Amino acid sequence: MALQGKGYFIWRISYCENGNVKNIASQAQQAGFSHVLVKVADGAYSYNLDTNGVDLVPPLVQAIKARGIKTWGWHYLYGDYPTAEADKAIQRINQLNLDGYALDVEGEYKQPGKDKAAKTFMNRLRGALPNFPVALCSYRFPSYHPQVPWKEFLEKCDYNMPQVYWEQAHNPGEQLNRCLREFQAMAPYRPIIPVGSAYMRGNWSATLSDAMQFLQTAQSLNLSAANFWEWGHTRKNLPDLWNLIRDYPWSSIPVPPDITQQYINALNSHDPSQVVAMYNPTAVHVNAARTVQGHAAIRTWFQTLFTQILPNVAFTHTGFSGSGSARYLTWTATSSGGKVHNGSDTFGLYNGKIAYHYTFFTVT
Repeated sequence: MALQGKGYFIWRISYCENGNVKNIASQAQQAGFSHVLVKVADGAYSYNLDTNGVDLVPPLVQAIKARGIKTWGWHYLYGDYPTAEADKAIQRINQLNLDGYALDVEGEYKQPGKDKAAKTFMNRLRGALPNFPVALCSYRFPSYHPQVPWKEFLEKCDYNMPQVYWEQAHNPGEQLNRCLREFQAMAPYRPIIPVGSAYMRGNWSATLSDAMQFLQTAQSLNLSAANFWEWGHTRKNLPDLWNLIRDYPWSSIPVPPDITQQYINALNSHDPSQVVAMYNPTAVHVNAARTVQGHAAIRTWFQTLFTQILPNVAFTHTGFSGSGSARYLTWTATSSGGKVHNGSDTFGLYNGKIAYHYTFFTVT
């Protein structure tokens, strides 16, 4: 299940609540955070050790988890020694009993040849932890940074946490919408959990209206969660901004399941008639093998899916985004014919039904 609600990044534990882990956990609970992300590694080395080499992370993880809040680690990667960095990630994940892991990939991974480092890192990490939740945390607009090996990372990540930092501007809603459009145009697409600005730099500062717009836009786009950077800085320099984020009521009101969840529920019925009922009569369905149109052809496709491609299948809805007439869905599946870890679908909707459907997945 994807993260749900508000989260915050922690850089240096000693800079947060004077390093008092109980106070950090208490503040996280008061703010209604569903998760906190703590820096646990930098390159091939553990991070957040004190001057005597004592690891400050385990007691913080314990304190946060005791409040029912998920604790993720995050790791700044350089890519010069990817095997050592992957081994450090594996060690910290196992040692700290983390709930997930975010990979901070920035300028170093824009250097030539770093696509090989990305493959090495991800293959080693996934070889040890094939099902552990992992997110890429990098730039907000991939078009600005084509050198980053996006595909090599995202192929083996579960989520995408782009750094939607609107520094020197005050238009987070516009930037978040653009961020989604750019990643939706790439393959593979992973559920977006954006990271917003909660800091100041020089004469510029994120404002209260900025943070409100960012959170409201994230929810209007049906994103399951949103994060902010960075705890110690916000608490010290922008207390009013912290209070606004703390008091923002991320909606917990039950709502009817989105059409993407309805679709997964229909798939799990193994009844092609239930699935086909979600499509317009002239709907187009596109998959890797062929393009078909109309209820009869779509029914035949799903009958083949249930009996030959993925017999005895169980589907899991892992995330979606989009609103109005567009949806982007991710899913996994297990069956007697193999597993799917990278299911990715695009819906075009008309009058509440699917008019266009593109699906991509591989069975392993």
